Amino acid sequence: MSAPDCPFCEIVQRDDPDAREVYRDEHVVAFFPTEPAVLGHTMVVPREHVPDVWSLSEETATYLARATLRLAGAVREAVEPEGLNIIQSNGEAATQTVFHLHVHLVPRWDGDAMGPIWPEGTDYSETDKDRMQGRLRDACRRISRP
Repeated sequence: MSAPDCPFCEIVQRDDPDAREVYRDEHVVAFFPTEPAVLGHTMVVPREHVPDVWSLSEETATYLARATLRLAGAVREAVEPEGLNIIQSNGEAATQTVFHLHVHLVPRWDGDAMGPIWPEGTDYSETDKDRMQGRLRDACRRISRP
């Protein structure tokens, strides 16, 4: 299943001649982004069009996680980074710009162009943290298990 005007669906369907594909199987495709953060930056997408993590089935999630793990090993072997970020963003507020679920494998080196991805610090009160812990704990109790 694909979506019209989705650039990642075009890559999955082999309609983008400029795609730098590195891996393909029956469930996922991996390729370099057009503007990689660093050399070796690889993206992994499910072959079916899934807009975000909230739309992802557990079955597809299993295939995506397995491929991400294998491709992280391939990036490590080929690029020999000092570290690796695995980034998956959902929604505009989280910097998702293509609404086809994708996982970024970003090899990292000290002083690379990516820079830090976390804030220097935060100033949330203990009350705010306790309140959020309770809300999340309650939501976790309500989720259904397969």
